[in-house]
Amino acid sequence: MTAEQRHNLQAYSDYVRKSLDPTHILSYMTPWLPENEVQSIQAEKNNKGPMEAASLFLRLLLELQVEGWFRGFLDALNHAGYSGLYEAIENWDFQNLEKLEDYRTLLRRLEPEFKARIIPTEILPEIADCLITQDCEEIWQVCTTKGPMAGAEKLAECLLRSDKGSWPKTLKLALEKDGNIFNDLWIIDEGMKDVESEELEDNRMEHSDIQIFYQEDPEDQNLSQNSCPPSEVSHTNLCSPLKARNYQLELALPAKEGKNTIICAPTGCGKTFVSLLICEHHLLKFPQGRKGKVVFFANHVPVYEQQKTVFSRYFERLGYSVTGISGATAEKVPVAETIENNDIIVLTPQILVNNLKNGTIPSLSVFTLMIFDECHNTSKHHPYNMIMFNYLDQKLGESSDPLPQVIGLTASVGVGDAKNIEEAMAYICKLCASLDASVIATVKENLEELEQVVYKPQKISRKVEPRTTNKFKLILCELMKETEYLAKSISEELGYLFQIQDRVFGTQKYEQWIVAVHKACRLFQMPDKEEESRICKAMYLYTSHLRKYNDTLIISEDAQMKDALNYLKDFFSNVRTAAFDDIEQDLTRRFEEKLPELERVSMDPSNENPKLRELHLILQEEYHLNPETRTILFVKTRALVDALKKWIEENSALNFLKPGILTGRGKTSNKTGMTLPAQKCVLDTFRSNGDNILIATSVADEGIDIAQCNLVILYEYVGNVIRMIQTRGRGRAKGSKCYLLSSNADVIEKEHINIIKEKMMNDSISRLQTWDEVTFQKRIYHIQNQEKFIRDSQPKSKFVPDKENKRLLCAKCKVLACYTADIRVIEESHYTVIGDAFKEHFVSKPHPKPLSYGNFEKKEKIFCARQNCGHDWGIHVRYKTFEIPVIKIESFVVEDIVTGLQKQYPRWKAFPFKKIEFDATEMSK
Repeated sequence: MTAEQRHNLQAYSDYVRKSLDPTHILSYMTPWLPENEVQSIQAEKNNKGPMEAASLFLRLLLELQVEGWFRGFLDALNHAGYSGLYEAIENWDFQNLEKLEDYRTLLRRLEPEFKARIIPTEILPEIADCLITQDCEEIWQVCTTKGPMAGAEKLAECLLRSDKGSWPKTLKLALEKDGNIFNDLWIIDEGMKDVESEELEDNRMEHSDIQIFYQEDPEDQNLSQNSCPPSEVSHTNLCSPLKARNYQLELALPAKEGKNTIICAPTGCGKTFVSLLICEHHLLKFPQGRKGKVVFFANHVPVYEQQKTVFSRYFERLGYSVTGISGATAEKVPVAETIENNDIIVLTPQILVNNLKNGTIPSLSVFTLMIFDECHNTSKHHPYNMIMFNYLDQKLGESSDPLPQVIGLTASVGVGDAKNIEEAMAYICKLCASLDASVIATVKENLEELEQVVYKPQKISRKVEPRTTNKFKLILCELMKETEYLAKSISEELGYLFQIQDRVFGTQKYEQWIVAVHKACRLFQMPDKEEESRICKAMYLYTSHLRKYNDTLIISEDAQMKDALNYLKDFFSNVRTAAFDDIEQDLTRRFEEKLPELERVSMDPSNENPKLRELHLILQEEYHLNPETRTILFVKTRALVDALKKWIEENSALNFLKPGILTGRGKTSNKTGMTLPAQKCVLDTFRSNGDNILIATSVADEGIDIAQCNLVILYEYVGNVIRMIQTRGRGRAKGSKCYLLSSNADVIEKEHINIIKEKMMNDSISRLQTWDEVTFQKRIYHIQNQEKFIRDSQPKSKFVPDKENKRLLCAKCKVLACYTADIRVIEESHYTVIGDAFKEHFVSKPHPKPLSYGNFEKKEKIFCARQNCGHDWGIHVRYKTFEIPVIKIESFVVEDIVTGLQKQYPRWKAFPFKKIEFDATEMSK
C-alpha cells in the first residue's frame, strides 16, 4: 500500500463507516487480521452497532504494516457485494455515494412511517440486489422471529447503509409494484412532486402531432468518444485532461474567440464536451481579481441531472465550484446566493425566468457565459425565449451593464414552414437573432473525422398496401353512422354541427371534429333548462361513444383487430357499471348485436394487418442478418405500444425478441404514464442487453437518453425535420438502418419532404456562413429591433380576477353543482367546496386506488348525484383532520349568474375567478 492510498483511505473513511458492516468481510481478511482483533470487531458491532465496528476495523487496518492488505480489502468488498464502495475506493471517486445522502436523510425522516407501513417480506425480493446477502438473511430472520415492524426497522437500517446508487429508485419501483401507500411519501424526483387531483385523465390517446420541445440526447456517454475509455470517463480525474477531436475544436473555435455562437452538429458527436472546452477556456481568460460565471440551461430534469454530473466531474477537479438548481430544489435553496457563490450553475430555464420576473436576479449581467442546450427551442413562449427577451431588452435599451456571451447547442436548427432556401435562411436568421448569435458553427474542415464517429443510418421507406376488404371497419362505420343519426335527431338546433362534409371515420381529423362538437354541446343553452339538460346529456353520451369508435378504428389500422375490439369492449364494460341510462342501454344493445360478427372477423387469420406482416418480415430479416441487432420501434400512441408488445409476445416466430416498452410520464386514457424511475429502469435494461427491442412513443421531449442501437423503425410515425433528425440519430451504430413503415402515402411523402428540408437547412446554413460578419450582424440587429417593436406594441395583459359569483354546472347534465363563492384553494393547487349544500349534489363510491400523498388521503371518487348522470366530478379526501371533496374544473361548465353566459376551462389556472385560501375555522362553523 502506498502512502497516498493510506492517506486517501483515512480521508474518505467517513464514507466507509456509513456503508460498511465489517463483520460481512471479516472472513476474507483473516490473512491480515489476527483472531483477537476479529473478535473485537464482532463485539463492537454487537455492543455499539455497525458504524462503530467499522471505525475500529478501519483503525486496525490503517495500523497494518504488512504488504497486500489493501488489495485484499478491495477484493473482500467486491466478493461480499459492496460494489459501490469497491468502485469508489478503487477510483477514489465518492460522488455516487455522496448522492445517496439526500435519500438517507429522507428515509431517516420517514422512518416511523416506513416501519408502520412496510412489510419487508413483500418487497424484499424486488430490492434484494441493493442489499448485501447477509443483510437480506438478517431481515428475513427478524421478520420471522420479531414480526414485520421489527423487520421494517432492520430493512431501513440496511438501506441506510446500502452503497448501491440505484437503491432509492429500486425501492420506489418495488413500492409502486406492491401498491404500498408509503410510495406516495417516497418522492425521489421532480416528476413525482406535482400530484394535482384536479387533472382529468384525458380519454384521447397520446398523439404525436402535439406541440413538442424536442430533446437531444444528454451526451455524457459521448465523452467516451475521446481518448479515454468509457470506464475512465466516469472518473475524469483519472484521465485528465480529455483530448478533444479536431472537429470538436473546430466547433468550439468561434466561441473561444468570444463570439455568440450556435453550434449545430449531429447527435452523438459530443457537443456537451465541446461546451466543456468552451466553458474552461472562458473561465481561464479572466485576469486575476476577476471571475467568470457560467450558466448552462437544460430543458428537462433528466438532462439537468446528467449535465450537472458532467460539469461537476470535469470542473471540480480544476478547483471550480459547480451547482445546480431545478424545480425540485428551487424552493429549498436561496437562488441568488447560490448563483453568487458558484462558478458554474446548471439550471432548468424556468428557474431563471421566475427569478428575473420577481427581481431576485436583477439582470443577466450576473453571468458572463450562457449555454443553451437544444437551443432550437428558442421561440414563442419557451423559457429560453423569455430569458433572451430579457437579454435583448438590455442590449437594445440604454443599459450599459455588460451582457454574457451566448452559446447554443443543437442537432438541427430546423427551417419551420419554409418552402425555399430564402425562407429557410430567414427562419435561421430569426433563430440567430433570438440568441444574438453572430456565428453558426458546423463541421466543415474535419468532416471525414466526424463521419468516422457519427454514422448516418441508411433510410428506407416501406409503403404497405392497406387491407383490400375490411369488414371490421365497415361494421364500426355503420355503428358510427347510426350514432350520428341519433345525435342529430336529438335537437334541430344542434343538428347543424353534423352537416360538415368530408368527415372520414377513423382519422385524427374526425377526432378533432368530434372534440369540437363535444365542446359545443356542453355549452349549448336553451330557455327551458330541463330540456337543455336533457339535450346536453344526450349529446355528451353520443359524442363520447363516437370518439371511442373512432379510437377503435385508429387502433385497428395499426394493430391487430382483436386488440382494437378489446379496447371497445372495455369501454362498454365501464359504461355498464356507471349510470347506464336509456341512451347508454340503447347504444350498448346496438354494439352487442354486432359483437359476435366483430369477434368472428377479428379472429379470422385472413384479416391479419398487412403492416404487422411487413413489420414481422423486417424484424426477421434484420435479426437473421445480425442476431445482436438492437431495435427501437417508435409508435404514435400508448395503446399501440401495449398492442405491439402483446403481438410480439404472442408470435412464436418472433420469440427471439425480448420487448421493453417506454412511454411518457403524463396521464392519458385513464392510465398513468411511466414514472421517471420506471423509464430509467427500462432504459438500463435495454442498455445492459436485457431487452433487444424497445417500443416507444415520442419521449424525446422528456429528456430520455436512449442507448445506441443499429435498427430504428418508425411505425406510422413522422414529424418535422427536427424530429426526423432526432429519431434517425438514435441509430448511431455503424451500418445502422432506419425504416419508415406506413400504409399512408401522405406519411411517406411527409418524410421525403423532411429529407428535402434537411438538405435545405444545410444549404441555408452554408450560404449564411459565406456572408461577411458585418452584413450578418446588421441583418440580426434589424430582426431584433423589429421583434422588440412588435413585443413592445402588444398590450400587456394583466391578470384581473373576476370577483363576481359564478355557478358551476355539471358538464354532462347541466345541473347546478355549486357557486364559486364556496370554492376554497388548498396548498395552491387543490380546490374544495365548503358548506353542506354541495354535499347534496354528489354521491361517493370507494376509490379504486386509494392513496396518500402529502397531507391528503384519497378515499373515494365523487359523481353527479342526478339520476342517470353519474358524471365524474373529482375525489373525496381526508385532508389533515377534515373530510372534504376535491373537484376538477374540467368536469364543469361555468355560468355567469347575471348574463347566463357559459364557458369551459381546461384547468384551474385558466379560470380567472377570485381564489380564496382554505381556512380551517370555516369548517368548524
